[in-house]
Amino acid sequence: MLTLASDFGSPYPAAMKGVVLQHTDARLVDVAHDLPRQDVRAAAFWCRETLPYFPPAVHLVVVDPGVGTDRDALVVRAGEHALVGPDNGVLLPAARRLVANADETVPVECFVYDYANPASSTFHGRDVFAPAAAEVHEVGVGAVESIDAVTHAETFAAADAPETVVDCRFPEPTLDASANEARGEVLVVDDFGNAITNVPGSFLDGREGEGIDVNGTAATVATAFADVPEGAHLVTVGSHGYVECDVNRGRGDEAFDLAPGDDVVLSE
Repeated sequence: MLTLASDFGSPYPAAMKGVVLQHTDARLVDVAHDLPRQDVRAAAFWCRETLPYFPPAVHLVVVDPGVGTDRDALVVRAGEHALVGPDNGVLLPAARRLVANADETVPVECFVYDYANPASSTFHGRDVFAPAAAEVHEVGVGAVESIDAVTHAETFAAADAPETVVDCRFPEPTLDASANEARGEVLVVDDFGNAITNVPGSFLDGREGEGIDVNGTAATVATAFADVPEGAHLVTVGSHGYVECDVNRGRGDEAFDLAPGDDVVLSE
C-alpha cells in the first residue's frame, strides 16, 4: 500500500499518482489532499492522527512551502512504515507515533533522498517525492539503505529530538490543578469547525455536565454533541484525545472566536 496526503487540492495529486504507477503497481490510497494550505504543523497533526491506523505502508506526504529551495527530501523509516516528503518537520510526528504504537524501542531512521534537476521547481510532489516513494515501495521498507539515491542522515529514539533534520513539535499546555485551569493553544480546526486544542482530555475527567469557561465564553463539558441542545456551546474530548471547543450542529471556531495558533484558557 502507498498512501498520499497533500495540500494540493485537484488535479495535482493525479499527476503524482501517474508517476507512482509508472514505477510500481502499489495499491494507492488517498489520505487527504485538502490539508490546510502550506500549514506544516496542521499537516503533521493530521498525519499523526491518521497514518497509524494503516497497515504497513509507504506514506507520501507533501505540504511543502519551501518547494524549489535547498531543503532536503527525506525518507523516514518508522518500523514497518516509511514516510516520504520534504525535510520541514511534517513527517516526524507521524513517524514517532508509528514507532511508539509498534514498539518504543524501535528508532526513527531518517535518510536524505538525493535528487538533481527535477523537471519543475514548483512541483516536487510529482518530480521528486512521487518517484522516491515508488522506489521505496519497490525495494521494500526494510531495504531503504539499498537505494543509491539515499544517504543515512540520523537515527534517534522516538522521545528524542533529531539534530540534523527539521523537527515539528506541538506546544505543551500549562495545567494548574489547584486552580482547575488549563492554558493551551488551538492546534487545528477541522472541517466541522471543531477547535482542537493541545490540552489533554484528562483535564475534563469527572466534569461531565459541569459548566466551563473558554476565554470568557461559557460552555458545558459533554461526552457527546447531543448531550447539549442544538446550537449550544460544549467542550469535549475528541477522538484524538485532546480537548476541543465545539457547538452541537454548529461551528465551534466561530462561536468561541478561535483559530489555529490562538491561546485558549479553560477554567471553572
